[in-house]
Amino acid sequence: MNIGEAARVSGVSAKMIRYYESIGLLSPSVRSEAGYRIYRERDLHALRFVRQSRRLGFSIDDIRRLLALWQDRQRCSADVKAIALGHAEELSKRIAELSAMRDTLMQLAQACHGDDRPDCPILDTLELGETVIDGCHEQAIASVGTV
Repeated sequence: MNIGEAARVSGVSAKMIRYYESIGLLSPSVRSEAGYRIYRERDLHALRFVRQSRRLGFSIDDIRRLLALWQDRQRCSADVKAIALGHAEELSKRIAELSAMRDTLMQLAQACHGDDRPDCPILDTLELGETVIDGCHEQAIASVGTV
């Protein structure tokens, strides 16, 4: 099948297929005599594998390693598990950072009167130019509330 059909069947856009091939994540497709890409069933499996890996948030480097392990029938499942657990740990860190950001924004919004007055602790905190997502955001918010 051609790249358009492969894109439709796999759920990966033609542009992303070309990109994945250009960075060596996927092997270059076989070409017809006219130079068109031809995709076979194994290519579709690889595309679906990449799509699912991206949905789970794996980096390109992790996907590259996972693809290599997937294609290696002599692999150790411990290697796959280590990649998955490492990614899960990174996700936990990102979740904690996002939760801290949300908490800070909620506290700033609660400190804001949200009326016709021009004073705004949200803008005041942004003006400080300091990171408020470092475990000390309550102190930064409290100091803005006294301005």
